[in-house]
Amino acid sequence: MATLADIGLAAAINILSAFAFLLAFAVLRLQPINDRVYFPKWYLKGVRSSPIHSGTFVRKFVNLDLRSYLRFLGWMPAALKMPEPELIEHAGLDSSVYLRIYLIGLKIFVPITILAFAVLVPVNWTNTTLENSKVEYSDIDKLSISNIPNRSQRFWAHLVMAYVFSFWTCYVLFKEYEIIASMRLHFLASEKRRPDQFTVLVQNVPPDPDESVSELVEHFFLVNHRDHYLTHQVVYNANKLAKLVKEKKQMQNWLDYYQLKYDRNPSKRPTTKTGFLGLCGDKVDAIEFYTSEVERLSKKAATEREKVKKDPKSVMPAAFVSFRTRWGAAVCAQTQQTRNPTLWLTKWAPEPRDVYWQNLAMPFVSLTVRRLIIAVAFFFLTFFFMIPIAFVQSLANIEGIEKAVPFLKPIIEVHIIKSFIQGFLPGIALKIFLIFLPTILMLMSKFEGFISLSALERRSASKYYLFLLVNVFLGSIVAGTAFQQLHTFMHQSANEIPKTIGVSIPMKATFFISYIMVDGWAGIAGEILRLKPLIVFHLKNFFLVKTEKDREEAMDPGSIEFGSSEPQIQLYFLLGLVYAVVTPFLLPFIIIFFGLAYAVFRHQIINVYNQEYESGAAFWPDVHGRIITALIISQLLLLGLLSTKEAAQSTPFLIALPILTIWFHRFCKSRYEPAFVKYPLQEAMMKDTLERAKEPNLDLKAYLVNAYVHPVFKDGDEDDSFSVDEEVVYDNVLVPTKRQSRRNTPAHSRYNGSSSPSLSDAIQEL
Repeated sequence: MATLADIGLAAAINILSAFAFLLAFAVLRLQPINDRVYFPKWYLKGVRSSPIHSGTFVRKFVNLDLRSYLRFLGWMPAALKMPEPELIEHAGLDSSVYLRIYLIGLKIFVPITILAFAVLVPVNWTNTTLENSKVEYSDIDKLSISNIPNRSQRFWAHLVMAYVFSFWTCYVLFKEYEIIASMRLHFLASEKRRPDQFTVLVQNVPPDPDESVSELVEHFFLVNHRDHYLTHQVVYNANKLAKLVKEKKQMQNWLDYYQLKYDRNPSKRPTTKTGFLGLCGDKVDAIEFYTSEVERLSKKAATEREKVKKDPKSVMPAAFVSFRTRWGAAVCAQTQQTRNPTLWLTKWAPEPRDVYWQNLAMPFVSLTVRRLIIAVAFFFLTFFFMIPIAFVQSLANIEGIEKAVPFLKPIIEVHIIKSFIQGFLPGIALKIFLIFLPTILMLMSKFEGFISLSALERRSASKYYLFLLVNVFLGSIVAGTAFQQLHTFMHQSANEIPKTIGVSIPMKATFFISYIMVDGWAGIAGEILRLKPLIVFHLKNFFLVKTEKDREEAMDPGSIEFGSSEPQIQLYFLLGLVYAVVTPFLLPFIIIFFGLAYAVFRHQIINVYNQEYESGAAFWPDVHGRIITALIISQLLLLGLLSTKEAAQSTPFLIALPILTIWFHRFCKSRYEPAFVKYPLQEAMMKDTLERAKEPNLDLKAYLVNAYVHPVFKDGDEDDSFSVDEEVVYDNVLVPTKRQSRRNTPAHSRYNGSSSPSLSDAIQEL
C-alpha cells in the first residue's frame, strides 16, 4: 500500500519529467530549423515565413539570442492571450469547445476541492478508527472516508457534500450547455459559405431497371423538391483506385528520394533490392526501378479510372444532392422522403474534407450486421484486456510480488525501490498497455461503416470511454484477476455490486494518483514536445525535400484526435467526482492536470494543430452525457460504500440524488440537444436571404458541382464526367423519365418503394 512518501517520490519523478519536457520544448521551439515543427499552423495559413532564409549561416539553424531563452515559459501567457472569438475564427468552433472541456474541469473541481478540504478532510482526519484497527493503512487513508467508524453521525457531512458537489456540477453543466448551444447557433449563422450547408447525403436508393442511379436520383428530387433541387453527385466505389493512387504516391516518394541522393553524389548511381522493404531480392538501379513502377501504376490507375467510370456496378445506391438554398437542404435532410422509411434515407452531408470515402462504398444493408459483429468483438476485447489490467494492479501490491518472486524480496524492500514500484511503476505500466488501444478502436469504428471522420472519432470515443470505465476504473478497483472479477459480478445480485466496488474505492486512491501524475502531468508535458513529428520532419527534410512545397508537405501538424483524448479527459472527471467525497486528497492532482492541459492544448491549437474537419461542436452532447454518467456512477458507488458502513440514517437520503441527476440530464437533452442535431429553418432562411442580398449574381452551381467528387478523380483530366453539368429547368409539371411503364410522370416506379399513384391517375380520380 503506497504511503505519502511513495506518492512524494512519484510526484518528484513526474514533476521533473514534466519540467524536462517543457524545458526541452522551450529550447527546441526557438531554433529556426524547428520552426515548421512547432508553428506549422501559421505556415499553412501563409502568415509565417521560415527564419532559415535570413541571417548568417549559424543563425539559420541556431537561435543565438540568449535573452529569448530566459523567457522559456513565455509560451504559456501567449497561449492564454487570444480571446475566444478570435480563437474560433482562427481554429474553428470544434477546437474552442474542446478547450472548454478543460475549463469545465477547473470550474467544477476547484470549488469542490476547497469545500472538500475545508469540510471533509477535517471530518476524516480527526478520527482514530484506522489507528485502533488491525488493518494496514497509510496516511492517505486517514484523510479518506475509511477513517470514519461504522454508524457514525459524521456521515451526514459526506451526504451533504455529495448533494452540494452534485448540484454544483449540474449547475456548471447547465450553464455550459446553454453557452455552447448559443455558440453553435451563432457559429452556423456567421459561418462562411460551405458546400455541406447546401448538400444532403441520400442513401439506400432503390434499384430501377429502366434508369441508372444518377437518373433515378435526379428524377426523384426534381419531382419531390422541384423548386430547390440544384445538382447531385453519385457515389462511386473507387476504393481500388484509391489504393493504386496511394501506392503510386509511395513509389514517387522513393523515386524522389533516390533522385535527390543521386543529385548530391552523381558519381554513384543508387541501387535497391526488389524484395520486401528493399531488404531482399535482385539488386537493381533504384531510379530506373522506381521510374518503371510509377509508370506501371499510372497506367493501372488510368485503366481502373476508366473502369469505374463505365461500369454501372461501380455506382453505389447513394448520392450527394445539392440544393439552391440552405432552407431546401434543411427540409430534405430533416424529413422522411417516402412512405417506406428504409428507402431514400437523407441526412446532412459532412463537409467534403470530413468525408471518409472508403466507407461510402459499403452496402447500406450490411451496416447492421457489421455493427453487431463489432459489438461482440468489443465485448471480448474489453473482457480479455482485464488480464493486463490485473497484472498492472499486481505491481502495486508489494506482498504479491514478493510472494511470486521471493528471491527479489531483499531488493524490493529497499526503501527507494519500494516507493518507485508502488508510486510510479503501476501508472507507467497502465499507460504503456493503453498505447495501441485507440488505433484498434478506430479500426473497429471504420469497419462499422461510418461515413465521416467526425462520426468515426465520436464512435471511437464512445468505445474508448466504455473501455476505460470498465477496465481502467472498475477493473482497477476490484481486487483479483480478470476471471475472479467476472466470477464475483456474475454470482452476486445487482444490489451487491455497488457495495463490492464501493468498499474497494478508498484502497485504490493511490493507484489512480500515480496514473494521474504519469498520464496527466508528464504525459501532457510530453505532448507539447512533439518528439515524433520533430524526428520525422527532419528525416523527410534531409532525404526527400527538394522544394518549398516538399518542405510544406513534410510538416505534420496533427490534430486534436478527439477519439482518444476526450475519453481520457472523461476518466479524470470520473475519478474526481467519485473520490471528491471518498478521498479528497486526490482532487489537487486532477486540478493540476486540467490547468496544465488547458495551457498546453491551447498553445497546440493556436500554433500547431490543423483540424481535418469542422463539425460545429456536434460532439458536445456526448461530452455532457459522459460527465452526467460519471456523476451518477459516483452517487451509486457512494451509496454502496455508505451501506457497508451501516449508516442507516443518512444513506437513504442519497437515493434521490441519482434520480434528480437523471431528470436534469433529460431536461438538458430536450432543451438544448436539438441545436446540435437539427438546423432551424428560420436560421436557414435568414442566411439565404442575407446571401441573396449581398451576392445576387452568385453562381451556386459552379461552387457546388465538384465539391463532392471523389478525391482520386480530382487529379484526373476528366472531372466533368463525374459531375452533373447540365441544369435542366422544367416548366411543365411532368418530368421526363426513361421508365417503360410510365412516361413523363412525377410518380415513383414500383421498384423504388412507393405505392403512390401517378399524377394522371390522381387527376382521373378527381
